[in-house]
Amino acid sequence: MTPEALTGGFSAAPVQSAQAFRAALEAMARPGTLYPVAGAAPPAPLSVAAGVLILTLTDATTPLHLAGACDCPAVRDWVTFHSGAPLVGAAQAMFAVGRWDALQPVSRFAIGDAEYPDRSATLIVELDRLEPQGAQLRGPGIADRAALSLPGLAAFQANRAQFPLGFDTFFTCGSQLAGLPRSTFVEAV
Repeated sequence: MTPEALTGGFSAAPVQSAQAFRAALEAMARPGTLYPVAGAAPPAPLSVAAGVLILTLTDATTPLHLAGACDCPAVRDWVTFHSGAPLVGAAQAMFAVGRWDALQPVSRFAIGDAEYPDRSATLIVELDRLEPQGAQLRGPGIADRAALSLPGLAAFQANRAQFPLGFDTFFTCGSQLAGLPRSTFVEAV
C-alpha cells in the first residue's frame, strides 16, 4: 500500500458522511438535480464526487467494481484503506465506478430479480461535464420535466423498460453529483 492511500478520506467522518448520504438520497429522489459534495480527496482519476460516494456508500460488505482507468493501484489502495469494500468483477458488484465507455456493456451488471429487485448494481459514472440540460427526464420525483447531460439515451431507456428491475446511476463530475434511478423515463430533447 502506498502512503498516498492513507490520505484523502473524510476528516470529520460522522458529519461529512451524513451530509454526503443526504446529498445521495436527494439526488436519487430528485432525478436531474445537481448536488455539490465535499470532504474527499481521492486519487486520480476519481473525482471528488465519486470519492465521496465511495466513502459514503461502500464498506466491507458492499462489493465494488473499478472499471477502466479507475482500476489502478492508487484507487485500489485508497478504496481498500478508506472503505474496505471488496474489489470484484462486474457481475458480482453492488457498486461500480468508471467512465461510461469503461462500464460497457451495462448488461453485465446485476439488475435484481422478481423477488429481490433491490439486489441490483448502482453505477457511478464519471463525466467530463454534468449540466441540467440535454436528455429530458420525467417520472417520480420530477414535478414536470427535468434535463440532464447523459452520456447516451438507449441504455437508460432500456433500463427503464425493465422496471422494477434495472440498475440505478449516479453521475459525477468534479464535486457535483446527480442521480438517475431506474424508475425515470429518459427521452431525447
